[in-house]
Amino acid sequence: MRGRTGLRQFLIAVGAALLAGSSCVWAASAGDYPSRPIRLLLPFPPGGGSDAVARIITPKLYEALGQQWVVDNRGGAAGNIAAEIVVRAEPDGYTVFLGFSTVLTVNPLLYRLPFDVTRDLIPIIMVTAGQYMLVLYPAVKADNLKEFIALAKAQPGSLNYASAGVGSPLNLAAELFKARAGIAMTHVPYKGGGPASLAVLGGEVQVLFGSLPSSFPHVKAGRLKALAVTGPKRAAVAPGIPTIAESGFPGFEVTSWYGLLVPAGTPERIRKVLHAEATKAMQLPDVKEQIARQGLDVYVKGPDEFAAQIRKETAVWDQVIKTAGIKLE
Repeated sequence: MRGRTGLRQFLIAVGAALLAGSSCVWAASAGDYPSRPIRLLLPFPPGGGSDAVARIITPKLYEALGQQWVVDNRGGAAGNIAAEIVVRAEPDGYTVFLGFSTVLTVNPLLYRLPFDVTRDLIPIIMVTAGQYMLVLYPAVKADNLKEFIALAKAQPGSLNYASAGVGSPLNLAAELFKARAGIAMTHVPYKGGGPASLAVLGGEVQVLFGSLPSSFPHVKAGRLKALAVTGPKRAAVAPGIPTIAESGFPGFEVTSWYGLLVPAGTPERIRKVLHAEATKAMQLPDVKEQIARQGLDVYVKGPDEFAAQIRKETAVWDQVIKTAGIKLE
């Protein structure tokens, strides 16, 4: 009897130890996120805007979370390659996507994607937003938006606008403006924003919705004429240039933004950690200063507001694409 009792007590003790051990492991895995480096997928090659944003915010997230953020540039297919890698990743918080506006709102309309943005990716936080500037070749006889529209209506189709390619933000911004203003312009696509800007500077075309950082220096130098900006408010670097919205087109807004997203199924507690620390990071004065140097604004939106922004813009671009007949060749 004594032997059986001793064996029974021994087995009970072993079982309790194993149970306690497994509980500790579960508790550690639940409470110690992150316990290894986090990979941040970027949809474009190194050297661009997404790279700059990532290099600004990841050191702050490392300081807050105690784990390195490995920046992984996966350019190609207009950002779809990086997005799919994130969608297919384990939803454990160790793969995060630095999503760009057109990748999330335009690509689903122009490409046959093997995933669904709104179903397979969960927004965490929008971190920055930039705007575009409507600029003209200086010889164009229009000094404000009203005069430009009058000129375009008087000479339908005679004005050409440059873009970074079919389906690019510059193309979509111009087509949205054409529809709202009721004017006709001829699209001349180039292979990138740089060549499009050079075309306007050289007088090959007359109109461009250019990025603020690339266009404004030419405006200050007198090489381009600025009519308006496309954001919800005037740009801090160019407070004298009105928005399109305040120039007679209320609600007009075209911005390029970045935000963090994770694969569907990522636990809520992990999402909350990422959101909280990213929110703190974006409020730091040195982060705001560095973001401003990129021609962007800190523009924080939480998960629900971020998701609503994606849905709203997708609906807008869907209508623009259908109206303009935009198709990828």
